[in-house]
Amino acid sequence: MKTLPQIIRAEIAANGVLPFARFMELALYCPDYGYYEQQKDTVGRRGDFITSVSTGELFGQLLAFQFANWLEELRIADCGLRIVEAGAHDGRLARDILTWLQSNRPQLFARLEYCLLEPSTARREWQHEVLKSFAPRVRWFSGFNDPAFPQFSGIIFSNELLDAFPIQRFGWDAKNQKWFEWGVAASAEKFVWARMPGSLAPPNGERAGVRGPLKNLPSSIFHLPSSLLAVLPDGYTIETSPAAENWWREAAGKLAGGKLVTIDYGFTGDEWFSPARVYGTLRAYFRHHISDDPLANPGEQDLTAHVNFSAIQKAGEEAGLKTESFQTQPQFLTRILEKAARQEKSFAEWNASRTRQVQTLTHPEHLGRAFRVLVQSR
Repeated sequence: MKTLPQIIRAEIAANGVLPFARFMELALYCPDYGYYEQQKDTVGRRGDFITSVSTGELFGQLLAFQFANWLEELRIADCGLRIVEAGAHDGRLARDILTWLQSNRPQLFARLEYCLLEPSTARREWQHEVLKSFAPRVRWFSGFNDPAFPQFSGIIFSNELLDAFPIQRFGWDAKNQKWFEWGVAASAEKFVWARMPGSLAPPNGERAGVRGPLKNLPSSIFHLPSSLLAVLPDGYTIETSPAAENWWREAAGKLAGGKLVTIDYGFTGDEWFSPARVYGTLRAYFRHHISDDPLANPGEQDLTAHVNFSAIQKAGEEAGLKTESFQTQPQFLTRILEKAARQEKSFAEWNASRTRQVQTLTHPEHLGRAFRVLVQSR
């Protein structure tokens, strides 16, 4: 049986330089070998990174409170209410949300169907185990293209999902004043960066002539001032994720009414170019440390890149959604907490554990630094 590096090398041998999006797809999601397929305990102190979910149950409780208010505002006439979570990993966030709703909104909970979008058989098994006590309320779908998944009114949300979609990486050729796509080649002992053949594209207004992979270049880079292009370092790298944008459009298409929400780290289009990010935002994580080489040990380290929220917001608006808010995670959670503390007895009781969780979720030295929340509605 082939190993993941052997699978990747075989694709490179057959097709030449491999687009990085394909490398990332295999490294993270290849059946049996991908990072998210074989690594269950990747989150928390024992894993490779910390998430809002791993700080404790408060994050899920605050989301549950907000989701309950949103669902009650919909005033759906029939007996069905639906929350759809995509990228649920091991199911802990779903468990925290359902536990709070069951205890604090029993009437709403009795009408609720909690759906998880999960194409991975392995992850479904992890989620089944964590959520077995909620079995009558939980349903799984492989994705929005699942024939059984209907259009509905309710909530679709994801937490740290869009940053894990495969990305394309584009570099600046200062000598030729053109953009090119980064791909992956194989040397004798390791994988190395290489330019995709024939991937040069001119800047500034010449987008109509772009063909092939470079058609996915962010439109903003075609309108950069010549003064910036003149000083842009050779090899300056940015990323784009057509897969994430397409996923958002598909989600919008399934939402007849309600909210589409994502919580993730990223930038707006105006923030994308920075001297601090000459080599883009792609990062590899292993045991809470940033790896020096994202191409090393595929399947054994996490790969992630910042979300372009301007592109995601635009995709939703083009699909007919209205942008309700775009704010930092501290702003989003603090407002929920202030409202919940006034309305819910369960939030009136405070202890040291909750204080620590709030600090971790909102402090700029922790998870409050880079995470943002986009809420769109129909």
